[in-house]
Amino acid sequence: MKNERRRLTGVVTSDKMQKTVTVELSRAYRHPLYGKVVKSAKRVKAHDEQGAQLGDTVLIVESQPLSKTKRWVVQEIVNRDEQAADAEAFAAEGEALGQLDRVEDEEAEEEAEETVEEAEAADGDEEAESEE
Repeated sequence: MKNERRRLTGVVTSDKMQKTVTVELSRAYRHPLYGKVVKSAKRVKAHDEQGAQLGDTVLIVESQPLSKTKRWVVQEIVNRDEQAADAEAFAAEGEALGQLDRVEDEEAEEEAEETVEEAEAADGDEEAESEE
């Protein structure tokens, strides 16, 4: 038995909240008097257990009120945004490389300190010999 809930398709514009995404519902219609095509968009908040990300196209279903502003639930992710997934992977890779660079910088610093200490020790030995 199919229920009578509204189902709409939109694009995720924000996924910064926990288990909530902002979905933009766009539509184009012809103006009744002037005949020009008018584009309009509405943003709604939807409960997300599927793990939708920024740029994904999702199917949302009307539900009972879940909070003050949440009235929709993500039913399924229709289309994943490949660019956003690639950008996220690139950012994670860059972060890992940044951590690796910090480790290498620390090792280089330790080696430089050891070299300075050895040079100071050698200078001290030369001064001791020159005093004799």
